[in-house]
Amino acid sequence: MTTAWITTASPHVRAVANPLNAACHRGFVPDTLYVIENPGVEEEIERALELCTTIVEAYGGATPEINVTTLDSEVDFTRIHAHIRDAIEAVTVDDGDVAVDITPGRKFMSAIAFTSGIRYGADHVFYLYLKGSEHYGQSYPDIPHTGVELYDFTEELG
Repeated sequence: MTTAWITTASPHVRAVANPLNAACHRGFVPDTLYVIENPGVEEEIERALELCTTIVEAYGGATPEINVTTLDSEVDFTRIHAHIRDAIEAVTVDDGDVAVDITPGRKFMSAIAFTSGIRYGADHVFYLYLKGSEHYGQSYPDIPHTGVELYDFTEELG
């Protein structure tokens, strides 16, 4: 059974890694990562995936399988949707556990990720909420627990 984490790109490494760290802290440790890479963030995605691998391993998981969808244009809405839909379907076909992270990326990426996660039956649709701007750019373990909240919209919205 696969446990998968689906996320989007960001020029901010912590925006990609921190939600995964929070989910692992909560007990969701994936064995597969799906990420979108769009023009201009290739270097950051590579660093973020290295950090994500370290996080998964630190929580006792094996080195995760990584699947990257590379976009030619960051506004390729069809490919963003397909990336998320196809990953959810690939995992749920074997009764796996799948989480969609809507934290990083542009607003339209988050909107597509949210809608696709709910529509295609993701087990979790996570958003890492920082309660104050003083924690932007910090690593999850360095943020006081009172300053951050991991929301799962599948629980919040029933």
